[in-house]
Amino acid sequence: MTKPEELHPDDVQHHLKEVQDLLARQKVVEDLVHRQDMPRHQLVESLVHKQHEAALRAKLESLHPADIAYVLEALPLTERLYAWDLVKAERDGEILLEVSDAVRESLIETMAPAELKAAAESLDADELADLAPDLPPEVIEDVFQSLDSEGREQLRAAMSYPEDSVGALMDFDMVTVREDVTLEVVLRYLRLFDELPDHTDKLFVIDRDDHLKGILSLESLLINDPETLVADVMRKEAVISFTPEDEADDAAQAFERYDLVSAPVIDTEKRLIGRVTVAEVVDYIREESEAEILSHAGLREEEDIFASVWDSVKNRWAWLAINLVTAFVASRVIGLFEDSIERLVALAALMPIVAGIGGNSGNQTVTMIVRAIAMGQVEPSAMTRLLRKELGVALINGLVWGGLLGVLAWWLYGNVELGLVMTGAMTLNLLLAACAGVLVPMVRQRLGADPALGGSVMITALTDSGGFFIFLGLATLILL
Repeated sequence: MTKPEELHPDDVQHHLKEVQDLLARQKVVEDLVHRQDMPRHQLVESLVHKQHEAALRAKLESLHPADIAYVLEALPLTERLYAWDLVKAERDGEILLEVSDAVRESLIETMAPAELKAAAESLDADELADLAPDLPPEVIEDVFQSLDSEGREQLRAAMSYPEDSVGALMDFDMVTVREDVTLEVVLRYLRLFDELPDHTDKLFVIDRDDHLKGILSLESLLINDPETLVADVMRKEAVISFTPEDEADDAAQAFERYDLVSAPVIDTEKRLIGRVTVAEVVDYIREESEAEILSHAGLREEEDIFASVWDSVKNRWAWLAINLVTAFVASRVIGLFEDSIERLVALAALMPIVAGIGGNSGNQTVTMIVRAIAMGQVEPSAMTRLLRKELGVALINGLVWGGLLGVLAWWLYGNVELGLVMTGAMTLNLLLAACAGVLVPMVRQRLGADPALGGSVMITALTDSGGFFIFLGLATLILL
């Protein structure tokens, strides 16, 4: 069996390069062998293929599942599926959890139901719940029937909670102890484990009815007298816990604020039903961050970079269609002032500056507001206060930078009035951008929609059309 390599985060690019080199070398050599005319040609070709396949399989076996997932995501579809077939079957479940949703779909499509069932059965209930939405219903049913009663109950519970709740992040693998035993008994109990659950920094103290009584940190367990009772050293007060219905965002903020590694999850009667670990919280934060970036650009979902043309088109077309409409509106705004542009050609050269800076300013505002909403720092009632603040920022920036551009326009074209128009248009468009940057995400939040979805597209549309109208309108009134 290949010994796993020592893990270094910076090595993942090196691993990817090695796999890509092995695949490229295999293709070149096998093409050369295929073109050669030699005795026992088919046997030689088969031996060469098996030799390269063995080298690639050995490389993949040496990698951590997360690194294999990274490699698979970076390979074109044909090479990805070839490498996926070489991965040991017992690691399929772990790797499917690590890859992105879009790539996972491409891998699952190639797997037989028996392979999918075997991969699912290798996972814990909370992990299986994460994978379940992507699996065929018949596979989930087979896996569900193969679980014991406790496993079925855990899987049913994990799948019943919304994706953005603590219940969806909950882990059922944890260590519990009683408060009326000594630390020596706890230590002997822990030695019965082959290994402790990942991210175990504390033990949960419960009574006979599973009610949470407190927590026993590993530090307290190790530094206190072994004859001391758990009740005497456990922490009862200020124990941070969650319920399955709590927002995952709130849990993530608590983990960041209090530097938590794990925290208990309790039901309405304070019975311990699971825990949340920092690993799940970090994954959730990363996924939310990626989703926010995609939404801001108007993408419906994460996209496999090597997806088919049609799949990519379906993911991108909606907001492109909206952008097309807004661009057409902007062009009609310009069309209203064709006579003005013909009489003063300088307007055509200067108006993109007004629209471009307005769009950039609006995107800065909307990014700050969306981030604050995501962190729970902004309530809908704060809209007026935020609007006043952003209008103040826009006014100062407009007068300062608009004034500078006005001076440059005066210097370039020798027209003082054109400089004043430039300053006024810049200031007014920045004020429009500030209003849009605050109102667009906060109104969407108030309506229950995703505040980040398409924010960049909408802000750009407003500042383009508004900027053109303001600049050309002022120029028509003042200059012509």
